[in-house]
Formats: sequence, structure tokens, C-alpha cells
Amino acid sequence: MARSAAKACILFLSVLLTIFAATGAAVAQDRPEEGGRELQLWTGGGHSVSGGTQDTNVWNAGVRYGWILTAPHGPSFLNGRFEYAVEAMPAFVVFQQANTAYGAGVNPVVFKWIFAARGHVAPYVELGGGMLYTTHEVPYGTSNINFTPGAAFGLHFLGERAWSVDLRYLHISNAGLSTPNPGVNTVQVRLGFGKFFGKK
Repeated sequence: MARSAAKACILFLSVLLTIFAATGAAVAQDRPEEGGRELQLWTGGGHSVSGGTQDTNVWNAGVRYGWILTAPHGPSFLNGRFEYAVEAMPAFVVFQQANTAYGAGVNPVVFKWIFAARGHVAPYVELGGGMLYTTHEVPYGTSNINFTPGAAFGLHFLGERAWSVDLRYLHISNAGLSTPNPGVNTVQVRLGFGKFFGKK
């Protein structure tokens, strides 16, 4: 199971990198703007913190597609743009004491506020959530199906491509689908590589 999941993840990421390479020369947009879109590959990992099951590590990777819905607005330092995005996570690994759980997930609701760029740097904050399906129960003895609300603060580094790094809080919980429901709270660092596309 682990080997086939790793092969599927590598194939998925290879296809997405090919898409980036094929479309990179055709577009010049490298900054978020109203009506534009964002495409990003990302990977992240972290460790459990207090408030849930301890001694748990996570690693995940996925792709994001976002729509920038507004022009810049808001007062002074809060000035920015609103983006709505969706994410697919074909690779999600939970390292826990009882076993290692492999899974995949989707975040259909991601709300992102991209602050006005300061030179080539654009800070952002984000709230989102979705579902996670795993080969083993997470945490052990609970459920294979979990919900994944989270929040992040990060930075876009803008250029020909847009790199990002963020600090992310992720909660994994079955929301009462089974008892007990201790959940897992993690703090993660996520790295992203993508592109902002101008409106057509």
C-alpha cells in the first residue's frame, strides 16, 4: 500500500510539474490581481501539539487552484485581495505510535486574504477545511474519516514564479463520528511553488 501510494503521488506531481512547464512561457502574470487565478504545488509537515493526541507527526503534499475575487481594498496595512481556493491532497501520511496511516484528502473551502505586496513579498492569512481518508484510524482507535480545519500565516515571494512559506495550524478530528474523539492538533511548515495567472 505504501509503495503504490508513493508511486501515485510521484506520478501526480510529475504531471503537474509538466503542466507548469508547458504554461509558464505563455503567461507573464506573476502577481495576484482581481480576476486572476493561482495554481500551486505544495508540501508540508509538522508535529502534534497540546490539546489532542501526542507524539504524532504528519507529512502531506498537494495542489491548490484559487480564484482571486476582489481588487485591493481595506484600510492601510490590512489592504489586500480575497481569494477562494480548493485543494487536493493525494499524499497525506500520519506517523503515530500504533502505526503509520497513509491517506488522501480534499479541502473544498479555503479562504485566503493576500495583503498588498511589499516589493516582491506578499503576506497572507488563510482559513480552510476539508476531509481526510486514511488506511488506519487517526488517531488510533477512532476513525478512518476525519475533518481537517486549519489556519495559516505565510509569505508569497513573487517573481517569474511564486514561492510561498507558511506556518500552519491543522486540527484532525472525526467530529463525533466515533467515540472517543481526541483529535490531533499539529503545527506545520508548508512550502509552495506556483504561479499567479492574469484574467483571460
